[in-house]
Amino acid sequence: MAGTVQQSKPRARRGRRRGRHRAMMSEINITPMVDVMLVLLIIFMVAAPLMTVGVPVELPKTAATPLPSVEEEPLTISITAEGTIALMKTEIAPDELISKLRAIAAERTDDKIFLRADGRVPYEVVAQVMGALNSGGFHNIGLVTDTGGPNMDGQ
Repeated sequence: MAGTVQQSKPRARRGRRRGRHRAMMSEINITPMVDVMLVLLIIFMVAAPLMTVGVPVELPKTAATPLPSVEEEPLTISITAEGTIALMKTEIAPDELISKLRAIAAERTDDKIFLRADGRVPYEVVAQVMGALNSGGFHNIGLVTDTGGPNMDGQ
């Protein structure tokens, strides 16, 4: 807050005269405050789209190419139409998924995992499993699909 000093008229006093009396004039200078607010507004407008929370997923491109050969056997998670979760070919309880994934991630050098989900499984279940995969240490998630699906270019 800034203030200015304004000189007032001299007062007549009894006895000796002390000079001019200066009174403080209190005005609020809002220009610096407006400048700071505009800068903060611009920063938040730029940063807000970057603050979305999500699971990093590599979605397939329109033209599928073969995957490069890997040293380890690819790890797959499958979700059936009934909602059961299978790690490779072994059925697993949903509450055990993260602990088993962490144990597997500690032994593997590659963090790539493939997620296979039945088309009738609700999106919420798929998103929850993807969050569990991310919490379990697998950040490179590949979604497995079948070929021959609908073409999005209208032909």
